[in-house]
Amino acid sequence: MGILSIGVTGLNAAQTGLLTTSHNIANASTPGYSRQYTVQGTNVALYSGAGYVGQGGHVETVRRSYDQLLARNVLSAEAGASEMDSYLSQIHQIDNMFADVDSGLSPSLANFFRGVQDVAANPTSLAARQSMLSASEALTARFKALDERLADVSSGVNSQVTTQITQINTFSSQLADINQRVVLARASGISHEPNDLLDQREQILKDLNKLVRITTATQSDGSFNVFVGAGQPLVVGNQAFQLKAVRAPDNSEQITVGLIGPGGTAQVIPESQITGGSLGGVLRFRSETLNTTQNALGRIALTLGQNINDQNRLGQDLTGAPGQTIFNLSVPRVTASSSNTGSGAPDVAIDTESIAELTTSNYDLAYVGGSYRLTRHSDNLVRTYGSLPQTVDGFTISAGAWAPAANDSILIQPTRDGAHNLSVAMTDIRAIAAAAPVRVASALANTGQGAIEPVVVNGPPPVNANLQHKVTISFTSATSFDVVDVTAGSTLASGVSYTAGADISYNGWTTTIRGVPVTGDVFSVETNTNGVADNRNAALLGALQTRSTMNASSGGSPTA
Repeated sequence: MGILSIGVTGLNAAQTGLLTTSHNIANASTPGYSRQYTVQGTNVALYSGAGYVGQGGHVETVRRSYDQLLARNVLSAEAGASEMDSYLSQIHQIDNMFADVDSGLSPSLANFFRGVQDVAANPTSLAARQSMLSASEALTARFKALDERLADVSSGVNSQVTTQITQINTFSSQLADINQRVVLARASGISHEPNDLLDQREQILKDLNKLVRITTATQSDGSFNVFVGAGQPLVVGNQAFQLKAVRAPDNSEQITVGLIGPGGTAQVIPESQITGGSLGGVLRFRSETLNTTQNALGRIALTLGQNINDQNRLGQDLTGAPGQTIFNLSVPRVTASSSNTGSGAPDVAIDTESIAELTTSNYDLAYVGGSYRLTRHSDNLVRTYGSLPQTVDGFTISAGAWAPAANDSILIQPTRDGAHNLSVAMTDIRAIAAAAPVRVASALANTGQGAIEPVVVNGPPPVNANLQHKVTISFTSATSFDVVDVTAGSTLASGVSYTAGADISYNGWTTTIRGVPVTGDVFSVETNTNGVADNRNAALLGALQTRSTMNASSGGSPTA
């Protein structure tokens, strides 16, 4: 090879470098494109008597400026960022909904209690009573409207899950096709990589990873296997597996992710395994925020309605009758899994005595090994029971007509429908129990320094059947007294030791006497006859506005 021939090899190598540079410039704006560069080597030297004589150079290959470790780190970061962006855009809807000063829940609650305070200020006013009833109707309408808006958000999540699954399937098919092309290209050019195909595949991986976090494994032929969740395959070589939007087996209202198996049946992938990307973000938003918010709204409605009902039933209405229910309350939602082989479902009811213990969680009840296993979603706390009924977290589970088979499961949502189904039961404004049903009195002939304190009606309802009987507390000495139910003509207690300020409880009420009574002093508790101007129970209804009535004991009853 002569000087000119050797020079030509240099020109050819330089031309390849220029072509590569031109290719780089032309694709500067191409998504996913990696800069390419030539790798140059020397030609085989020619042996001569004077030694080996060089024969010029050549381009060994064209490579990408690509670092696999950095690329994997970028994929992981992008999956997390996409998840957070998706979560944030969804949660903004919740923030805006409840923070609105006009359409949020707080204004309606304030208006309702303003109506209660109007009745407390003027219990004989029919206009004030009508205002309270109208405010009750407006409050239930606001609860229902907010619940429906949350249901719309849930429907939107279902639509997004379906759309994103379709996009994932599209990318999976494209990856399988490119895998095949990469394998063929590498077979045609041994030791040379099809750089542009690899860039295209890497870009599709990035786009797919923004939808859902994926893991990859490189095969010896240059193809990528792609997995999702806990190792469920999306792409294996040139074969693409398809995801499918399916109804959750335990909650038909929710669309979740299934993987179509060889037989064409979609196997549900646990949502806890779908992480990262916009799909992971919307699923996490639904499980962590949306479902909890819907349940929390229902919990507020149930707790508020029950406490208002209880307090009203401890009072006396404008006609002198005992107070009745103001609000109709919802019952828990119970859903049998579509995979159950047994029949029926258990009976679940809110336990009014422990309603303060309600949580915002859903529960799974499974029949396993002849026992019942209850799992709380919020913290995965598991309780096992040998039999039913059982009361837990403010609700009671009874077997009823449920005939479970092994491994049957039931989804229990105690508060899910609380807001949507809250309604006003009362239609007669006179039925608002503003007054207390009993009052205390001191005999005019008393000569001691004793004084009876306002009476408290013991709750929760139902009240004692003898609540409104006239009862006298007669001091037989300065240190003891007798208690007589005058209405029933019976002695309730004799020779009771007197301690100033100690509780005295009979017939469903509690009072105290303070000071220094003397022999012959008499105090009485009796029905509140003609107590139309009494506002004591209305005042206690209003006090519920600032009382903690969830996850704490909630007392309160009329005083006289």
